[in-house]
Amino acid sequence: MVQVADLARRSGTAPRTFARHFTQPAGTTPAHWLIRQRVAEAQRLLETTDLAVEQVAARTGFGTATMLRRHFARVVGVPPTSYRRTFAGSPAGA
Repeated sequence: MVQVADLARRSGTAPRTFARHFTQPAGTTPAHWLIRQRVAEAQRLLETTDLAVEQVAARTGFGTATMLRRHFARVVGVPPTSYRRTFAGSPAGA
């Protein structure tokens, strides 16, 4: 899974330089942006698959279900299992 250091390396800059140039136009740090992207992918997987939370964590780069739960709840406001229940039986979750 992509890390902030990987993004800096791909841009040909040092991590601190990359962060400085990224933060101004994006309005957030590269790390926070990356977390939000991972949470968005986790939301999609929770809505459209029956993968276990542990599998969603692995596929989205969080590594562990604990880390997914922590970041997911902070960004979305509810734990992943509650989020998934919201979409149970909906056409998007089918």
